[in-house]
Amino acid sequence: MAKLAGVSGSTASLAFSGGSISSATRERVLTAARELNYSGPDPRARSLRQGRSGIVGVIIEDRVLNSFRDPMTLAALDGISQELGEGSGLLLLTATGDGESTIQSAVFDAAIFMGCSPHLARSIEIMRQRNVPMVAIEGQAFDGVLAVNIDNRHASAELAALVHTLGHRRLATVTLPLTSVRERAQLTDELVKTATTAVSLDRLLGARQVFANLGGIVAAGSSSDEGFAAGMELLSRPAEERPTAILAQSDLLAVGVIRAAEALALVVPRDVTVVGFDGARIEGFTDHDLTTVRQPATEKGRAAGSAVTALLAGETPGDVSLSSVLHVGSTSGPPAG
Repeated sequence: MAKLAGVSGSTASLAFSGGSISSATRERVLTAARELNYSGPDPRARSLRQGRSGIVGVIIEDRVLNSFRDPMTLAALDGISQELGEGSGLLLLTATGDGESTIQSAVFDAAIFMGCSPHLARSIEIMRQRNVPMVAIEGQAFDGVLAVNIDNRHASAELAALVHTLGHRRLATVTLPLTSVRERAQLTDELVKTATTAVSLDRLLGARQVFANLGGIVAAGSSSDEGFAAGMELLSRPAEERPTAILAQSDLLAVGVIRAAEALALVVPRDVTVVGFDGARIEGFTDHDLTTVRQPATEKGRAAGSAVTALLAGETPGDVSLSSVLHVGSTSGPPAG
């Protein structure tokens, strides 16, 4: 092909890689390539020469279907892609306990862990064996793993303090999963002691700084359906026993709880205050302005992407800590009576 174009092999390679050659020379090379039905150098060979694949592995904690229903996951992925820029790709992998072999064998230059999976420790051990640079978004602290965190505990305590100031004393929470078991369950001391998911535990401990004995339900995932089921269970109790306020650990869960309240003919916030966490834009949820904590989801993705870029460049960036903002909407108010 280079011979047909009348150029050297290195010049032909520059034509495909976007190197510095004249537009006339590049067009001559590409014309020759079309005549020979040649689509360009094998990217696998280029990766071997460079010692890089150009791919960053992003390990998520749940099934891809569930993860893509979560607006916080999508925002973080968008932030990662913004920082990696052109020439880099994202490979999505799951750490649900069944994908260990994939994590071990897949080709990528660096790993970003999202969602602080209960299987995080094992995944990190595999990455260490592969000598792959690692960044964890909201995970437990591990040596050699750069951390990108938000103030989950502090923000949850601030949100709980707001509810306390409003006068609520009979509360319940709907938490995100605390362990790898994705089943709805009563929140018990045993579950808290065995918790392996940092985000859920930090948000619970933050709320318990204000309401020490806060109980409730552990959801099977972050979805409005799970919030609805938990809300129906909590709000179907007799009036003198049901909570006057519910602290949901995600906005999707909070939306489900509000839907349950409406199904039971309860008015939010007159009969029950409902607060969330995330600051997500949820389609179809226009009847209420949710009281919540707005977390910097896109920014934490960008911070992870920036950290990976620096690590691959041989730099040693430090951990990143981002702050959330309390938003007081129309779903919180004083208890009735």
